[in-house]
Formats: sequence, C-alpha cells, structure tokens
Amino acid sequence: MSYCTKAEVREMLKDDALNTIIGDSYIEDEAEREAKAGVIIEAAIADAEGEIDGYLAKRYAVPIDPTPKVINKFAKDIAVYNLYSRIGIDENGEEKNYLNRYNAAVKFLTLVAEGKVSIGAQADDPQTAASTGFSVSSNPRLFSRRTMRGM
Repeated sequence: MSYCTKAEVREMLKDDALNTIIGDSYIEDEAEREAKAGVIIEAAIADAEGEIDGYLAKRYAVPIDPTPKVINKFAKDIAVYNLYSRIGIDENGEEKNYLNRYNAAVKFLTLVAEGKVSIGAQADDPQTAASTGFSVSSNPRLFSRRTMRGM
C-alpha cells in the first residue's frame, strides 16, 4: 500500500533536476539516471508515508486504503520536498515552492490529527475516533441515595 507512486513523484520533477537530486556528476545515460533517481524517489516516498502515518495514526488505522485524494496529493508534495531537502532548499529560489507545499501539507496533517479536518476515509467516524482516542475510568460510586438513606 502506497499513498503515491514513483511515477507520480517523478512526473513532478523537472528532468534537469534529477542530476542535482542524485548528487553525482552528470549522468548522460537516461536509463541509468532514471534508475538511480528511482531508488532515491522510492526512499523519499517511504519517508513521506511514514510522516503522514505519524499524523494520521491518532485518528485512523494506517495505512489508509484506499488512499484519499488529499493524502495522495500531500504524499507527493512531501516526497518532492524530501528530494529537494537532500540538496538544500534556497528560500529565495524556485525551490521555495516545494517548502511552501510541504508546510501546507504539515499544517493540514496537524489539523487532521487534532480532529479539526476530515480526510473522508472510511475510518472517519466518531466510533473509530473514540476507540483510538482516550478512555476514562473511575472508582465505584461511594455516595448515593440508597447508601445515604437514613442519615
């Protein structure tokens, strides 16, 4: 189960960014470049999914299947951010967009974890949320009308 695919993340990357993300010298052979990038993209996706599950586990059974569209979108955004953060993000450059999208994803996931936003998943009902939330227990009642009768 994956929240996004390698192909979806690859589609979001410009071709000229691959060598920078790989971190090696320029790889002329396209197949070799794609193969090396593929391994790094898969690792970025796994990290993104772990981060998302960390937020969602408070309210949902993870991983969520089928993946809601909003989680697919944010998984791609976080994965791309993970790729660019390997080389450093220039906040004055084009990469700032990736940082902004990452921050929006984290803000959304925080609201989901707080129960302020729903992702529309099957497990998104009060019973499920209550079962993973908190519970209250107390001692038996000491004073009642019956036990206080005659006093």
